[in-house]
Amino acid sequence: MIFLKIIYKMKIKTPIALITGASSGIGKATALHLATMGYNLVLCGRNLERLEEVASAVSGQVQVKTLLFNVADKKAVFAAIDSLETPFNEIDVLINNAGNAHGLDLFQDAHLEDWDAMLDINVKGLLYVSKAVLPVMLAQKKGHIIHIGSTAGKEVYAKGNVYCASKHAVNAINESMRIDLNGTGVKVGAIHPGMVATAFSEVRFKGDQNRAAHVYKGFNPLQAQDVAETIGFMLSCPPHVNIADLVIMPTDQANSTTMHKVL
Repeated sequence: MIFLKIIYKMKIKTPIALITGASSGIGKATALHLATMGYNLVLCGRNLERLEEVASAVSGQVQVKTLLFNVADKKAVFAAIDSLETPFNEIDVLINNAGNAHGLDLFQDAHLEDWDAMLDINVKGLLYVSKAVLPVMLAQKKGHIIHIGSTAGKEVYAKGNVYCASKHAVNAINESMRIDLNGTGVKVGAIHPGMVATAFSEVRFKGDQNRAAHVYKGFNPLQAQDVAETIGFMLSCPPHVNIADLVIMPTDQANSTTMHKVL
């Protein structure tokens, strides 16, 4: 008698990572790094040309989808994420990276529009995107959410006022979300970088490149790739391990205002 042995091969799903603020800086570096790790990508941002440049850079490695929206626009967030089709709607990883700093002014001299922009993007935007993505993760009974915070969410400094408040909110949301999602299979963690050489300071100083360049002058700051690789490490941990809260700074930085500079 001849017995036929039938072997069923289980199709292994390629994980999907959705990254906000993916057109530049930490978001772009994370997209490039996760592509090398084999993640298919949903790249979100407000600059279509830059998003397409990132998508083009990884298109030979992985499948990629771009979504154009502002995280501060609640309706746009939900419409964009609801528009995703298979396989991109099966999101396994959310990198809440979109954020900004506007102005570095004394509280009494600050501009209300700067406060609105930071709270709308850094806090509300993170909440909207998380809320839109979570149902998929809960249905899959697995997922990983990583918030990009800041050392400004661990301490305050002069003229940081509302920016520090917004990043303290990210820290609190990270901690409370992890409690609320305990037992669902969804990991929640945050990485809080110190000074990173991106366009962060140029945005904060409203395009003043000389002032922005002075921030990083005389010492060796983190690079976006450093943060991206740390995110990759967090994602590479086994299922029973969750990096809940991680602070990363340049060697020459001790806190938000203490740096060793050679000028």
